[in-house]
Amino acid sequence: MGRIRKGILGGFSGKVGTVVGANWRHISYMRSLPQKVRNPRTEAQLKQRSKIILVVSFLKPLTAFLRTGWKLFAKRQSAFNAATAYMLANAIRGTFPNYQIDFDKVLVTRGSLPPVISPALGGTGKVVSMQWGNNSNVGSAKTTDKALAVLLNPASGEIICIVDGATRVTGKQDVTTPDSWEGASVHCYLGFISEDGKEVSNSFYYGNHTLPTS
Repeated sequence: MGRIRKGILGGFSGKVGTVVGANWRHISYMRSLPQKVRNPRTEAQLKQRSKIILVVSFLKPLTAFLRTGWKLFAKRQSAFNAATAYMLANAIRGTFPNYQIDFDKVLVTRGSLPPVISPALGGTGKVVSMQWGNNSNVGSAKTTDKALAVLLNPASGEIICIVDGATRVTGKQDVTTPDSWEGASVHCYLGFISEDGKEVSNSFYYGNHTLPTS
């Protein structure tokens, strides 16, 4: 895009040959006309669009949570876009047109704070329990770091998010699921955020937990 500070004829608008002139916030500029794409539906384009649709559909319910979990990567782009770019590059498996989310590669939080160690997954009834070892005071980890937890029910497309969870020293985050999730297989993720909110860890994928039926 070429910007016109003061030409002999001033700024202009509209199309002149292969150039388009316009004005934005009192700044005159010009740009070349876009080239026509002969085949906008090539195989490569269809593959990429299919991946984008899959990832966006997966992340959309997590939009608000990602503003916390991916906050450190939201400087030149939104947290959602940062998470989308990561997912497209790392968390898709299968071949076109049968792409799938690779759940164990998903990061719902991302950062350099020390993550979960010695994870264990369990639960009783409607309660899912994600446990971890206490690595407080290792690196930048502190006893006051708080859990950021996500439970995902892929069958219903519903999620449970916790952004102010148990402290690192507690060693366990219990999540109570709704009655409607009875018998569902849920994916479980947990990361940490520092007490001042300035540091975040990579999330850990605990795997699947199948809720009991009555």
